[in-house]
Amino acid sequence: MEENENIFDKLHELYGSNAGSFNILEHQIDIDLQVQYFELSRQVKKGLSPQMVMSDSEQLFSERADEKNKKEILAKLASVEEVEAFRIIERYYEVAPEEMKAWSALALQESKMMLESMFLDENQVLISTGLGGKGQKLRYFVVLMGRSEDHLTNLQKRIIKNEFSFVLDKHDSEVENIDFSGTLVTVMAVVPMNEPVKGVFEEAINECNNYGDFLEDNFIITNVKELSFEEIRGFLKNTDHIDNSADEENFL
Repeated sequence: MEENENIFDKLHELYGSNAGSFNILEHQIDIDLQVQYFELSRQVKKGLSPQMVMSDSEQLFSERADEKNKKEILAKLASVEEVEAFRIIERYYEVAPEEMKAWSALALQESKMMLESMFLDENQVLISTGLGGKGQKLRYFVVLMGRSEDHLTNLQKRIIKNEFSFVLDKHDSEVENIDFSGTLVTVMAVVPMNEPVKGVFEEAINECNNYGDFLEDNFIITNVKELSFEEIRGFLKNTDHIDNSADEENFL
């Protein structure tokens, strides 16, 4: 994606007049689990019996039903065009154990989109990334690197916090968290789809560098997963060149 492009325009380019409403999956859910869910969802739609699905839904709240069975029931419920099916998924999501929370969140999102599509008579497009989002904003994990081998000073840390908050706020974006370790900085932030995400972070880095040119121009940005400092150092050790472009392969 070019620096002056944004995701919103790119999606309209892909879907054209077929695009109705864009829905961002807000939860942070592992990409592999999302792939498993949507593959099963596609399979269970074949020969689906809404009456049978509604009848089987009672098993969701039974301790005797195993996890595999409950996952299939949730995927089937999400394919039933009835408000009652949505309410059942919603009720289960509220009490779901930790190992079923993400799966039930995906079912709830799919069911919600299907009902909206039916009631509003327009296509619904799900934007799903590993880090999720908030409203019409996508969440990004960014890694910054100091130019010097010396650890960032307390003053430099304050500059990063202040300038990133200032610049992102100017672009209707939000810094959710900033962490430091030696010469590394990680930033978790949400950015609207209609903002050129690469340009937003470049602007923030430039503002920081007005106070001493202490950050590298290149940076890592992903919407797939949050990385530990250990993982980041391992990646940098085996990488000679950092491409400061967003990782978008899991947007759709």
